[in-house]
Amino acid sequence: MQNLTVQSSIDFVEVFSTKAGAIYQSDSENCWYIDFAGKLARFDYRNILKLKKAVYHIDIEDLLLNNTKAPDLEILFICACDHCYVLSLLEIIALKELLQGTFVMLELNHIIYDRLHRIII
Repeated sequence: MQNLTVQSSIDFVEVFSTKAGAIYQSDSENCWYIDFAGKLARFDYRNILKLKKAVYHIDIEDLLLNNTKAPDLEILFICACDHCYVLSLLEIIALKELLQGTFVMLELNHIIYDRLHRIII
C-alpha cells in the first residue's frame, strides 16, 4: 500500500490500483479519493456506491456491437456529487476494473477482520 499526502493534514492509503488509476481511503476525512482519467476526485462512501452502480449499469457489450454512428462515449454524472466523467469504452472498462478490485479488497479486509476477531474471542 502507498501512503500519499494531498495537504499537510490529509493522509490517505491506497486501497487498489491499476495502470489506469487508483482509489485511496482517507480515515481522517471519512472519504475516498479516485485518481482516474486525469483527475483526483473526492467521494464519500455513498457516492462511490452510486458511481459503482452507474458503471455496472453500462451495457458495454451492446455499445461494442451497436452499428450506429453514435460516439462511443458515456457521461457519468452522480447526483449529490460534484464530479462528472466523460469516458470512452476503454476508460469505462478500466474504471469498472478499478471499482471491482476496490470492492474485492474491502470485502477481503472485512473477512480477515472477522476471522481474526473470531480467533481472539
